[in-house]
Formats: sequence, structure tokens, C-alpha cells
Amino acid sequence: MYRTHTCGELRKSHAGQGVTLSGWVHRRRDHGGVTFIDLRDRHGLVQVVTSSENAPAAHQVLADARMEWVLQVQGVVHARPTGMENPQLATGEIEVEVQQAEVLNPAKPLPFLIYKDEEADEAVRLKYRYLDLRRERLQRNLLLRHKVIKFMRDYLDVQGFIEVETPILFKTTPEGARDYLVPSRIHPGHFYALPQSPQQLKQLLMVAGTDRYFQIARCFRDEDLRGDRQPEFTQLDLEMSFVHRDDVLDLVEGLFTEMLPAVAPHKHFLSTPWPRFSHHEVLDRFGSDKPDLRFGMELYDAGDIFAASDFMVFKNTLQGGGKVKFIVAPGCAGYTRKEVDELTLFAKEQGAKGLATVAITAEGAKGTVGRFVKPEEAAALQERSGAKEGDLLLFVADQRSVVNKTLGALRLIFRDKLNLADQDMMAFAYVVDFPMFSWNEEEQRWDAEHHPFTMPRLADLPKFDTDPGEILSDAYDMVCNGYELASGSIRIHRSDIQHKVFELLGLPEEEIQLKFGHLLEAFEFGAPPHGGMAPGIDRLVMLLADEPNIREVIAFPKNQAGRDLMADAPSLPQDKQLKELHIRVIPT
Repeated sequence: MYRTHTCGELRKSHAGQGVTLSGWVHRRRDHGGVTFIDLRDRHGLVQVVTSSENAPAAHQVLADARMEWVLQVQGVVHARPTGMENPQLATGEIEVEVQQAEVLNPAKPLPFLIYKDEEADEAVRLKYRYLDLRRERLQRNLLLRHKVIKFMRDYLDVQGFIEVETPILFKTTPEGARDYLVPSRIHPGHFYALPQSPQQLKQLLMVAGTDRYFQIARCFRDEDLRGDRQPEFTQLDLEMSFVHRDDVLDLVEGLFTEMLPAVAPHKHFLSTPWPRFSHHEVLDRFGSDKPDLRFGMELYDAGDIFAASDFMVFKNTLQGGGKVKFIVAPGCAGYTRKEVDELTLFAKEQGAKGLATVAITAEGAKGTVGRFVKPEEAAALQERSGAKEGDLLLFVADQRSVVNKTLGALRLIFRDKLNLADQDMMAFAYVVDFPMFSWNEEEQRWDAEHHPFTMPRLADLPKFDTDPGEILSDAYDMVCNGYELASGSIRIHRSDIQHKVFELLGLPEEEIQLKFGHLLEAFEFGAPPHGGMAPGIDRLVMLLADEPNIREVIAFPKNQAGRDLMADAPSLPQDKQLKELHIRVIPT
């Protein structure tokens, strides 16, 4: 037996007991003929001690041991002397006096220290990920991830869901990203696609009468990476039959409302029940369809206030059908010209033509356009926004989309500059009433705003032939703290509507039948109304763990270039493999 107890479970009640422990050397300290080692495993740390006088052989083993060596020790638990306890450790009231010790495996010198949560270079951390995962922080994140997934499974089981695994090797499912293709050896020239999500398959499960399905699903998308994205990720995929939108939203809200105190008790909700915003409203109020609601700084429309403005930029924009809107940066009236110039440059990077500022001071309106603002206009701005003396008003005048995007981005800049958001607050909300389609100016065609399997509002069906841009969908997003955590919709279950959507997206009949013929046919065999949602597990755990990116909550992530630095993947295949797959690599 390698151990009778884990390193984290011993307490004062174990005093006098003989124990066997196994683990890694976390830290070691030599005091003459006495050696102390903090022995570590996944469950915690415990201090073990030997002396050359009482156990010379064991003492020599511990004296020779180095960082991260794997040891087995046998000894007796003793209460630490009064005043020598370590309140930082769960095992801090005891130590183990070692009588026998054995080296199970030595370790080479480390590329970085395990016991210090120092910020080692990420490339080094990812190359030696198995060492990085020994850190308490990463172990804690993996445990949190386990608790989240377990809670989801248990909750959905009680709600009548069954877990069904769907294929990893399937065919392309349009989800807004490129597919990863897998060549078939036995069918030369043919390829599987790794699923961007189990979208078609879960819909087919509803056709099959499964009624309530879920899966902890692996998804694959060949897209550009950032802090909250990976080429492969995990989501809670769930689907329900005979439901309307609010049935799905209520169930998922119930899941998260019960899960949060169970897995992350230090977190708290901004509000329950969660607010629900239309897509149009959330853009106009927060400048983003994934708003951070933990702080104010909403966007205010000033078009009516400046309807008779002498400032030509505002006047011309409004006459051209554009918008003049602003946000209030509290206590920032004293910003220097350099600071304002930096904000202006940032606004231009978002697509705006510029940025105007008005500082509310005791002497009246100041700032880059203060002289153009009449006293009655300044008073109206303050009344509308609640701005006070010492605040800075930031204006953008442009088309609605540019104005909202720019002010929404500036809003987040000030969130971070002024520390406006409570890190322990989880501000969940739903965004609903999305447009069904968006016009692709470059390709001169309609694109699906979510995906082509989303049900349009039935009342909007006549608009397919007259005004597709005005069609609203039964899609919805779950957002939290500035992130989209889930997307979902009521799905199309009628073959005629699905076919109509494909046609509007410009798919020729041959392609429709080739890619989706199986789905259209299934809908003709009594498909029930159904809908679902897919919360992202990686992104959720990232927020619960207060991590800056999802790589910190995934055991073996890819770097931002999509590479596995530990295994050096992707890698070049052997010529034999390419020949078997009937593939020839074209040099670039």
C-alpha cells in the first residue's frame, strides 16, 4: 500500500496514529540534523519531519530529496507544539514524524517553481503542462470544473433529461466558423467534419422522441483565437421538445440559480430573476449584445437635445439620419488633453470619426466641444444622465451601429480604469428578439444571424418575400459580465420553413439536398416543436474561477496560435499516412 491517508486529510484527532503517505516534495527545509518537508498531493499539504538522531536512514532520504521528487513516508502523527501551528494549512495543527522513507521517483530540475504562483512564461507553462497542473491554482480550477459538470448532470437528471452521446465524426454543420475536416481512408477523397456543435443531431433526437436530451459536448471550430476561445471546447448541450422560448430560459436560469451557491459560494447574483432585454434595446443602452451589467454608464441619446445645435458635426449627423449619444465617466472631468486624445484614438479604432467631450465643472461646460454647448443643453444633458460636477461626458456622432459599438467599447475601458465592476458579482441576463438575418454587403447576400436552424417568428413569415431584414427570430443569448455564455433558439421543425430559410441564404437546391436532405426528410415524419441552449462550460468556469482566459480552466489547452506546445501538435504526417489517405500536400 502506497498510502493510508492523503496529504490533506490528517488532523489533530489523528495524533498518535501510524500513517503511510505518498506525494511530491513541495518545499524542504534543513535545520542541522532535522529536515522538514511539505509533502503534497491533490488533496493538500502536510509537514513531515525527520532527524538524523531518531531515524538516520529516513533522514538521509529526506535530506537528499529535491523539489518534486515523489516520496513514500511512514511515520506517526504528532500535534505541533503550541505556537508552532500553521493556520494557513488545513493540516497545520499536526506533523508526521517519519520513521521510514523511500524515493519512488526523482525529478529533474524544474523549468519553473511549483510552490510559487509566479507568472512563468506561458509558452513554458504550456510546454510542461503536466507540471503546471500540479499548482494549487490549476488543481483548484480542475476541481471547480468537475463540480460544475457534476451539478449540471445531477440537476438535469432530476428534470427528466437523459444524456445521449452524439458522433464526433459527422458532416459539416454551418455554425459561423470553419470546420475541421477528417479524411476517410476507406472512402478516398471523402471527409468527415468534426462537429461545431451537435446541432442537427440533437434536433434529430427530438424527432426520435427523446423529449429531453443533454450532453457534455465537445465542439470544434477552426476560427481565430482569443482569450475566451479555443479550437476545441466543451458546452452543456441541451434540447427539449414541446417548449416555447420562455420554457427553455426558465429551466436554464433555474439550473444556474441553484448551481452558483453550490459550486462558488463567494459569488452572488446582481439580480434574480434575470433581466431580459431585446437585442435592439441592449445595443442602444449598453452598446453591446453581451453587456456587462455590473456597473452603470449606460448610453444616452442626445439627438433631441442637440436638434438645434450650433455644433455642425452634431447638426449634420442628425440631419443625415445618424445618432448623437454619450456616456458619463464619473469623476473624470479633470482628464488631460493627452488622456482625451488617447480616448479619441481608441474611438477611431472602433470605426468612429472622432470623439467629443464635455466636462461638467463649476464654471460650466468645458472640454473639446464645451464652447459649443449652450447652458440649457448642458442642463438637459445632466438631467437626462444624472451627471454631476466633476464628471466627463463623451459623445460620438455617427450611424447608430458605429455610435453604439464605440461607446460600448469606451464603457468597458472606463470599467477597468475606474474599477467599477464587482469581481464577485455575476450579472446574468438574457438577450432576445434577435434579427433573423443580416445583410452581407461584401457578398451581397443574406446571412443567418445565429444559424440557419433557428425558427423565425411565425408572424414574420410573409416578410421572407418582402423584407427579410425585418424578420425576428426565436433566438436568445445568455450573457454574464460582458461575455456570451450561451446561445440557443427555438428550432425549425417544419420542412417547408427550413427549406425557405436555406433558399433565402442563397443555397442552391443541389447543395440543400446534399448537406441537409436527411434533416429535411426527418422533419416530414412528425417532428415536434423543440428548442434548446448550449452554455459554454469553459467560459463559465473561467468566470467562476476569476481567471483571465479559458486556458487556465482547461487541462490541456492550445496556445493562441492553436498549437499544443507540449505534444508539438499539429505536426507533419508521415508520407505513408498521406498515401493511405490519398492526400497530397501542396506546398504554400
